Amino acid sequence: MTLQENYQQIVDDQRKYIDQGNTVDYTFRKQQLEKIKKVLKDYENEIYDVLKKDLNKPDHEIILTEIGIIQSELEVAIKNLRYWMQPEKVASPLTHKGSKSYIIKEPLGVVLVIAPWNYPLQLSLVPIIGAIAAGNSVILKPSEHAPHTSDFLARMVEENFDPSYFTVVQGAIEETTELLKQRFDHIFFTGGSAVGKIVMRAASEHLTPVTLELGGKSPAIVDEDANIQMAAKRIVWGKYTNAGQTCVAPDYLLVQESVKFKLLKALKKQIKSLFGKNVLQGENYSRIINLDHYNRLKSFLNEDHIVHGGEYNDEELVIEPTILDKIDWEDPIMQEEIFGPILPVLHFENIEDALSLIKSREKPLALYYFGENPRMQSQVMEYVSFGGGSINDTFFHLANPYLPFGGVGQSGMGNYHGKASFDTFSHQKSILKQTTKFDIPFRYSGGTVTSNILKKFLS
Repeated sequence: MTLQENYQQIVDDQRKYIDQGNTVDYTFRKQQLEKIKKVLKDYENEIYDVLKKDLNKPDHEIILTEIGIIQSELEVAIKNLRYWMQPEKVASPLTHKGSKSYIIKEPLGVVLVIAPWNYPLQLSLVPIIGAIAAGNSVILKPSEHAPHTSDFLARMVEENFDPSYFTVVQGAIEETTELLKQRFDHIFFTGGSAVGKIVMRAASEHLTPVTLELGGKSPAIVDEDANIQMAAKRIVWGKYTNAGQTCVAPDYLLVQESVKFKLLKALKKQIKSLFGKNVLQGENYSRIINLDHYNRLKSFLNEDHIVHGGEYNDEELVIEPTILDKIDWEDPIMQEEIFGPILPVLHFENIEDALSLIKSREKPLALYYFGENPRMQSQVMEYVSFGGGSINDTFFHLANPYLPFGGVGQSGMGNYHGKASFDTFSHQKSILKQTTKFDIPFRYSGGTVTSNILKKFLS
């Protein structure tokens, strides 16, 4: 059997499973969510092991950014599922007197989730939680760049779920290309914009809706009235967690010129405090995922710009937390998303000019503003278009299941997390139920009501 035939069979089996109404029931959906919760507990030791092998992730990061986020999403979905599934009553205008209007949340059908390598467990399962809550079947394609986690996910799902409902397809470019030729009811992709365009192009062949969670150059802005020590600590945590391989990590730093020296000093202090003095030999720091990505990042390490860090280990694919100064917008590092532990620092005199520069570029996935003035906080958040962000923090908005997460423009389309996930994987079916006890003649031609009276009524 060819790849295409195999994938066609998988999709056909799942479509039959959906068409038979197996996933419609609230009890079934809740049981599947609870099963994921139990499976995560049963396989917990293996989760730590595979994430260590793929990315050298410290246990604390695994708890906080992988398992913890998944568990939070599960709790919210299980708690609110019955409410989310209920038909939503809406008003009817006077012209529809006698009718009742409501919206049914209907499963889309067979969903494909293509997951990335940087948070290979969390970014696989969080969208799947939403898809299952909404009553869909799921095919997961994990990243081949995190092979241990990919193998683990395939085995975990195979041992606990009916493949006609939830299955994992492994492979690289060839397998993904063949998989995308199939007709799905929704495709959810997390990754880079180049592959995102390929996914969207393939989806267009079947008019399949897509959610694209991409990335971009997300700025962190530090104003002159910011709490410098707190800003430094939260920027360092948000930037260098997972060695900077995070879609919402601060990509570059924009600091008010008058506090730049103080901030740089605080950043260096916080790097040593959070990651230790011997990062390259430590166990508290992730490695770069592969050699190609490692070499790309090394090319940014210009000694003339390094003010902290810059050391690396070719054997372990580790680059220590690094800060670059005297950077301008034309430098190579400012032309693409960094996705690594290198933080370029630029300064500004007037924040309006800084915001205009950000606004003149592609819309970022995240933006972080550090400053105490409520008026300026509001101005920054409202003036610049970006996916989502934080005031006086980084990264953490992503971990709130009550906040929709997603990009805008080149940083993505669609959103998820919590109820937003349920909505993403549901069709909003509009229903009008009309009375038969009486009939309003306005809509019929040739009746006794003249056009003038109808116009007056409608106005």
